[in-house]
Amino acid sequence: MTKLFQNYKRAAIEFVKAQGNYLFDQDGKKYLDFSTGIGVTNLGFHPQVKAALLKQAEEIWHMPNLYHNSLQEEVAGKLIGDKDYLAFFANSGAEANEAAIKIARKSTGKQEIITFVNSFHGRTFGSMSATGQDKIKTGFGDGVPHFSYATYNDLDSVKVLVTEDTAAVMLELVQGESSVRPADKAFVTDLSQFCQETGILLIVDEVQTGMGRTGKLFSFEHYGIEPDIFTLAKGLGNGVPVGAMIAKEKLGSAFSYGSHGSTFGGNKLVMSAASSVLDIMLADGFLPQALENGNYLQGELKKVLADNPKVTDVRGLGYMIGIETSENLADLVEKARDKGLIVLTAGTNVIRLLPPLTLTKEEIDQGVAILADVFA
Repeated sequence: MTKLFQNYKRAAIEFVKAQGNYLFDQDGKKYLDFSTGIGVTNLGFHPQVKAALLKQAEEIWHMPNLYHNSLQEEVAGKLIGDKDYLAFFANSGAEANEAAIKIARKSTGKQEIITFVNSFHGRTFGSMSATGQDKIKTGFGDGVPHFSYATYNDLDSVKVLVTEDTAAVMLELVQGESSVRPADKAFVTDLSQFCQETGILLIVDEVQTGMGRTGKLFSFEHYGIEPDIFTLAKGLGNGVPVGAMIAKEKLGSAFSYGSHGSTFGGNKLVMSAASSVLDIMLADGFLPQALENGNYLQGELKKVLADNPKVTDVRGLGYMIGIETSENLADLVEKARDKGLIVLTAGTNVIRLLPPLTLTKEEIDQGVAILADVFA
């Protein structure tokens, strides 16, 4: 008899140990992890991050945001560099997106925010309301008002929703939870230009796409744009709960004293992990190698699945890959797991791969061979 709510459908295995890019269950079985805890342990179970956590735990792991926090300054500096942004640290992607919604509304004095059909921004009330999927809203009553939903990759559908009260447009550059669908570059470029011309803020949700997932620190770097606001979580702490909302300095007055806060946000323990993660990711050659390896993985999958009647598409960006299929997703996930590979799903017809950025070519080949067998 469980004492837990049944809001998750859990497989009857428990991972009790991890090493590098592998997980081990309660029976000692070893699995190559192509899920990274849903895009979280982007560096695998990295010894450098572990060492940073252990070192910080010996000193102090929490203090309120009533006092100076040099680790927050350190992480913000590594994330922002010489760009004109400011950072707010939260505990999750949903919290980061809530902060983005709040600062967009307050800084503009407007309320309406345009998001996209099939988007996903979180499950708290504001982020749920921003999400363009009815299935996650069922039964919870009226959501937060003033959200509308455009068609992804269709600028005209955005323009028809704009009013005098439009504060921002919010989007993922790869729709991850619903289908692993990258945005068209021309659409993103034109949308960014449109927002600049109209004074509408552009919010990029980088919760899943950020922190090296697409082969760049932030996915918007692939598109040559600079959003007014962007959000991070998942891979930022490599497994410890941390989120960040990063916005242009010109919006800073909207988050003045007492306007927004978080008890646990940016605590010393998670900041030590985030700082270590950034040291690894920003080291010379790391992200270019991750991009090269992600492209190699996608290319190999396209080769082995090219003539497979069960597969209709292989797509993605960097290490964020979707395999669209006509097969039952639960069966495919179970088959992969039985063969020692952990994968995810997206929407109703996509196997989603979010492998660690630290995969070797041998591990990539191992995963591809298993997936070829799963789809055989």
